[in-house]
Amino acid sequence: MLESVPDSSTAAAKTARTRKPRLDRALADAVDQAREAAEEAGDGIGEHLSVEAESERVVTHYFECTLPGYRGWRWAVVLTRVPRARAATVSETALLPGPDALRSPAWVPWADRLQGGEVGTGEILPTEDDDDRLMPAYQLSDDDAVEDIATELGLGRERVMNREGRAEAAQRWYDGDRGPTAPIAEAAPAPARCGTCGFFLPLAGSMRLAFGACANLYSSEDARVVSADHGCGAHSQISEFVDTTPQGVEKSEIVYDDEGSEIL
Repeated sequence: MLESVPDSSTAAAKTARTRKPRLDRALADAVDQAREAAEEAGDGIGEHLSVEAESERVVTHYFECTLPGYRGWRWAVVLTRVPRARAATVSETALLPGPDALRSPAWVPWADRLQGGEVGTGEILPTEDDDDRLMPAYQLSDDDAVEDIATELGLGRERVMNREGRAEAAQRWYDGDRGPTAPIAEAAPAPARCGTCGFFLPLAGSMRLAFGACANLYSSEDARVVSADHGCGAHSQISEFVDTTPQGVEKSEIVYDDEGSEIL
């Protein structure tokens, strides 16, 4: 069985790429020239920290940055020289963060920072074309007759919520202030659930069994989407669940405030 023998030139090239470049002594000794270049570029040049070899005849000198608010930052000056020449040339100068530099937090796109309910009056929130909650309402075709029928049937919306989007909304509503664990629901009589209330208007589609809109003028949930197992004290049959007669209603103690009255 024949074994492949690596080409010597390929192995040498790989070794050359992985070998750490040798520090050019002439460039490493040009600390004063590097400092002058840094001082021309900006202020706050501190002590010389180190010099590193970037490649053949290319080094970077690092100086401490003493500017307020730039803790851990370093002034970097890149020097190089042509072959068989001793004079160093400044390639570039920059202020760079060091390993322990004080830096601002990573930038977060506005779409990721936005929280639920933050879009207010006069504000506009564009919906991305690839929003995971939406899908095409129907596939467009090249047949004009098909398009006419779709329009006639009311399929004019380009996108509708998909199953994932509906499930996400349902879970958010159910866990929120209009779900079964809301304080107002837990304080209401146990049988007084919205699903059995005459003021409960079920939603359409797949949400119908779980959610509806409250239409009771006197309820604090009026005009809001509530879960079917939500509840409040304004249930249409509340008198069947609790004694609402004057005898059954607890009355607070009558208190007379006569401290400021004048005895005649």
